[in-house]
Amino acid sequence: MNRGFFTILGAQFFSALADNALFFAALALLKEQQAPEWHLSMLLWAFTVSYVLIAPYAGAFADSMHKGRAMLICNGIKLLGCASMIAGMPPIFAYAIVGFGAAAYSPAKYGIITEYLPHEQLVAANGWLEGATVGAIILGTVIGGYLSGSHIQQWLAGNTLGHIFSPAQFAILATIAIYLLAAYINLFIPKLQVRLKPLHLDPIHQAKEFAWCVQRLWRDPQGQLSLGVTTLFWGAGATMRLVVLNWAVIWLSLKLEQASQLIALVAVGIAIGAVAAGRWVPLHKAFSVLWAGIAMGALVILMLWVNQIAIAALLMLIIGALSGFFVVPLNAMLQHRGHLLMGAGHSIAVQNFNENLGILLMVGFHAWLVKNWSTPLPADSSALLQQQFAHNGLPPMWLIIIGFGGFVIMVMSWILLRYQRNLKAGLLHD
Repeated sequence: MNRGFFTILGAQFFSALADNALFFAALALLKEQQAPEWHLSMLLWAFTVSYVLIAPYAGAFADSMHKGRAMLICNGIKLLGCASMIAGMPPIFAYAIVGFGAAAYSPAKYGIITEYLPHEQLVAANGWLEGATVGAIILGTVIGGYLSGSHIQQWLAGNTLGHIFSPAQFAILATIAIYLLAAYINLFIPKLQVRLKPLHLDPIHQAKEFAWCVQRLWRDPQGQLSLGVTTLFWGAGATMRLVVLNWAVIWLSLKLEQASQLIALVAVGIAIGAVAAGRWVPLHKAFSVLWAGIAMGALVILMLWVNQIAIAALLMLIIGALSGFFVVPLNAMLQHRGHLLMGAGHSIAVQNFNENLGILLMVGFHAWLVKNWSTPLPADSSALLQQQFAHNGLPPMWLIIIGFGGFVIMVMSWILLRYQRNLKAGLLHD
């Protein structure tokens, strides 16, 4: 990996860092405004919906110009969303603008890796990329939690800034600085000698072209399985972020700052699994890691028997490691097949469409459960839950975790069976 690759990696790291810090800052802003609890789930839903809505155009946009320039434009859109949040726009709508920039950014950031490197280096590159992204999630989670926490609130209370900005608004200002740093690094991304595709502004043409790309990738035996796994991974991963947050606060009686640190441990595990996969799983063996997805689902269900923070931390680390180990090789396979079939930007847009449709469905269902099933809990919520379980049957937290883990196990088992059937039929090469 040369200097150009690490420049690309640096730009992506700081942009992802700001994305993740902003999520917790936006959560804090909702809490300051005393928004309903289900708005927290809708915040993530609003961010994700752009990935589905603009998917037919995001890939074509990325393939119509040098991808470093596309990434720079998209960082500008994210900055607009942050500024709108500070200016008073409802956080859900402002975060949707940030999601619009992130949705357009994604085909460029993954596409440039596929264009820049030969296919035999894609698994290793994805290991680096996932490791950097996870590092951004960890650091962004810690920064976002810290900026939204009591230490900054106390500091602002004795500072003139506290008369201008609320703690959540100050946290958003800090993320703006990180986005500006990412935009600066974008200026040094190398321009590649690749064939640019003209951008057709006709929405009907774009929709037809995108529908053809979706069909092409789902009909490809290797692309189909890879896309199924990555769609499940991102849908489950986004939902698990909320599940773990609620579980840590309700079940383990932790504060929001401590709960965010457990989510960061999942990210640490993903980085470990990603690095391991990049080192030991070559591209042609990508489907050999499907078992790790089934194991991850089983470990999620074990959360219900955990009531000690140390064991919870270890469990989150292992779940993350299994996640990173199985998704990185399959993500590389999907990028490789997509690049061969339709071009880097278009294939990533198809991938984003499917993965974020999965996120919308799973996060939307989680928001519905929280809105319609959950009740406010007092401080010693863990004791209350135990009492509720004894007298009233399964509480919502049990239903959510068992349903979530069981769904992951069932889908990954089906994908594994499908892979074995295709392998016997000679449609795949191990």
